[in-house]
Amino acid sequence: MEIPYQALSPDTLNNLIQELVTRDGTDYGDTEVSLEEKVMQVKLKLASGESVIRYDEKLETCDIQLKNG
Repeated sequence: MEIPYQALSPDTLNNLIQELVTRDGTDYGDTEVSLEEKVMQVKLKLASGESVIRYDEKLETCDIQLKNG
């Protein structure tokens, strides 16, 4: 199920995004990108509709994914 990012409180949204961008194995290439920049990039993708928040009812987990992912 997709959840509009606007339905989440700002704190919940930030926590979800920070969890995503700090996961083990997340690679941003040769250039170091700050946590704030990573969070902003994800917020922009959510705002543009390129990414969505999906809730898995079976696992009771939330994730941010590319729209067609």
